[in-house]
Formats: sequence, structure tokens, C-alpha cells
Amino acid sequence: MMDPNTALVALGVCAVAAITGIKVISAAVVKHAEVTRGNSDDRNTVNDARLARLEVAIESIAVEIERISEGQRFTTRLLNSQMERSAPRLERPGKVDTPH
Repeated sequence: MMDPNTALVALGVCAVAAITGIKVISAAVVKHAEVTRGNSDDRNTVNDARLARLEVAIESIAVEIERISEGQRFTTRLLNSQMERSAPRLERPGKVDTPH
């Protein structure tokens, strides 16, 4: 059998190895969590910038559509007023006898 002193030394070495292993694993978990959190912050920043660009683009498209529709309303109004002024109503001719 083993000497009690040798058993205590072996137990101490195993305890130190276990504590060191737990410490390394916990440090790795913490680092992974920080990296993951950091990446999500980067993604959020990228997504926020992308959403801001989309908002600006949509607002500019809405302004341009409003300008187009206003121009179309103006053109329609102008054409209607010109048609009313320039197209006099023709009277129906009375009965016309045509020679045959």
C-alpha cells in the first residue's frame, strides 16, 4: 500500500489540477460570453445604421412620389381647363335633305 504522505501529495495535486481546470473553463466561458455580447453589439450597430439608411431612402421616395402626384394633379387640371375653353360645343345640324 501507499505511504499516507504520498497519498496526501497525490490528493493535493489532484485538487490543484481540478481548481485550475475549473478556473480555465470559467475564464473561457466568460470570454465567450463577452465575445458573443460584443458581436451582438456590433450587429446591432450595423443593423441600426442599415435601418437608418432605409428610413432615409423611404422618406425620399415618399417625397418624390408626392411630387409626381402633385404634378399629375396639376397637369390634369390644366388639360381640363384648356379642353373646356378650346372645345366649343357644336350644334346639331337640323334635318338635311340630300339629293339622291
